[in-house]
Amino acid sequence: MIIVPEAAIADLITRANAFTAVEQVFAAMSSGDAYNFPVIREAIGHEDALYGFKGGFDGKGMALGLKAGGYWPHNMERRGLINHQSTVFLFDPDTGKVAAMVGGNLLTALRTAAASSVSIKHLARKDAKVMGMIGAGHQAKFQLRAALETHQFEKVIGWNYHPEMLPGLAEVAEEAGVPFEVGDLDGMVEADVVISITSVFSPIFGAAHISPGTHLACMGTDTIGKQECETDLVAKSTIFTDEIAQSITLGEAQHAVKAGLKTKDDITEIGAVINGKHPGRTSDDEITLFDGTGVGLQDLAVAASIVDLAIEKGMATEVDF
Repeated sequence: MIIVPEAAIADLITRANAFTAVEQVFAAMSSGDAYNFPVIREAIGHEDALYGFKGGFDGKGMALGLKAGGYWPHNMERRGLINHQSTVFLFDPDTGKVAAMVGGNLLTALRTAAASSVSIKHLARKDAKVMGMIGAGHQAKFQLRAALETHQFEKVIGWNYHPEMLPGLAEVAEEAGVPFEVGDLDGMVEADVVISITSVFSPIFGAAHISPGTHLACMGTDTIGKQECETDLVAKSTIFTDEIAQSITLGEAQHAVKAGLKTKDDITEIGAVINGKHPGRTSDDEITLFDGTGVGLQDLAVAASIVDLAIEKGMATEVDF
């Protein structure tokens, strides 16, 4: 079994590696070559933690396994650890024998950012110049770094409930040589691309805040009840997602579907656009919305890439298991 500890991940995987892995697995999902297993997520009744499993099988990339982990809300304040903790396990699809154990914390941040950037590449207007960020937490920095690599953006506008966190986004924009501006939600009408990455259960913004032609990536909604944007915005958008079943049950689309404003037939897998089976954006005035719910196959694809890189660079630890 190959072991790649959390501490080694940063020296192995790049944003480009993560992007390629996620793009390829989205395409495999849409073509029927890969599928996710049902998600298990439970409140364990200890430390207010949520713990669960996401897994799947990619018959094209030959990745089989699961990610185990969850959210421990008191980690940072009590132990100096990040609140999200996870580990990915890969198995040999030919024999079922365990093949690898990979640290999953940085991996999760990179694969989530890769998903939104894949959607931006395939769905945003080619002339997009202004990047909008709603949310400025830990994951937002990863989102912005990846997004800025998809287009020649000329400005970033940022908003957060806690504005004292916005300097973190400003640093990322500065690294990329792009001016950063603190804005309000009304100012998002200037943005050509907007990423929302919050954990709210009540909508923050709606159709009044988003201009025609904008591409929106809603990345914070991954639980029943969560909602980042008003249903009026979802209703007027063309919706794409990583997995339709999750989109309508725990993604941003869940509320519009429940209200009868959208059905599952109104939602398209991003993989269909990647494969050329769906045209994606059809006009410069169309609002496209990517409902990024997060699927286990993303984790497996990036973990498999990390294992390959670790072996190639001589950084893998092998144990007899």
